[in-house]
Amino acid sequence: MKLDSKQCEAVLAVLDGGSFEQAAARLHLTSSAVSQRVRALEQVLGSVLVVRGRPCRATHAGQRLLQYLRRAQLLEQDLQAEFAGEHAQPLSIALAVNADSLASWFLPALAQFLLREQVLLDLTVDDQDHTYMLLEAGLALGCISTEAHPMRGCVAEPLGVMRYRCMASPEFRKRWFARGMTRTAARRAPVVVFNRKDKLQADFLLQHLGLPADAYPCHYIPASEPYMQAICLGLGWGMLPEVQMRELQASGALADLMPDRPTDVGLYWHRWKVQSPRLERMSATLIQAARQVLA
Repeated sequence: MKLDSKQCEAVLAVLDGGSFEQAAARLHLTSSAVSQRVRALEQVLGSVLVVRGRPCRATHAGQRLLQYLRRAQLLEQDLQAEFAGEHAQPLSIALAVNADSLASWFLPALAQFLLREQVLLDLTVDDQDHTYMLLEAGLALGCISTEAHPMRGCVAEPLGVMRYRCMASPEFRKRWFARGMTRTAARRAPVVVFNRKDKLQADFLLQHLGLPADAYPCHYIPASEPYMQAICLGLGWGMLPEVQMRELQASGALADLMPDRPTDVGLYWHRWKVQSPRLERMSATLIQAARQVLA
């Protein structure tokens, strides 16, 4: 069985754009023509590939196809670049990254490689416990995740441990935890949470103080720099990675509420076993840099 390139192109356009109308505009076709191509490929494969909704999304079979098409597209672009030499177009690579890595070590680790190899990043930022799903869904070609086990056809390489500490401003500690971080005080003290996927603070409180979720007030601030700024301004306490806040702690702007109870989060780089040469080199660069920075 040989896949029809135009039908595959239509499926990609629908899933990238989220609708048949967007796909039609991108491919300079009518919505009906795009729908016919998608339906024809579904008939050939014997599976529904796209859930028709707003937005359109891939079925499980569609995710498998999307994984293949993304990799095939990248391999083709990489091959074209080899023949084009210095006139090659930049190569765009879709990756899924956790916010704390992106805010600290990720870009410095890859900057020289991206410039040298003419690679463009197409990043999706999500919680480290959820980036794996983006790789599984075919929306990324590599991801940083807490998941240690690779899915079929992939490799998971350990990057190291990101150590988090329970931090607050000195003024906040004096106001709320003058007698230490007790269960009673933690019930009343505001917590800064990244978003509703972020379980670091909830897990810490449950493990060390036996406090269940929703037993304490929370701010939700879903951006790394504003999140850290909120803690420095005394709005609440939160878990911060050592690699991101060492200078602030050294300057006295942040205080460790429980210095003997850090939280270690192991990170893994997931990639396909068969990948383009540039993605292979990027993976090696990323792994080497991460192991120098992370515990």
